Amino acid sequence: MINKNTCIGCGTCVSICPVGAISFDKDGKAQIDKSICIGCGACQANCPVSAIDIDL
Repeated sequence: MINKNTCIGCGTCVSICPVGAISFDKDGKAQIDKSICIGCGACQANCPVSAIDIDL
């Protein structure tokens, strides 16, 4: 889950995701495709503003 109010659209999560499950929505905020996400937590660990919470 991505907190849209916290996300700054920096792209760190997009570049770090090993399966390409993260993209930007029309507002420039990150969004996760849950059908692709493997729950590795790389995006959560690398988000500079802690906007991502992966519910494993």
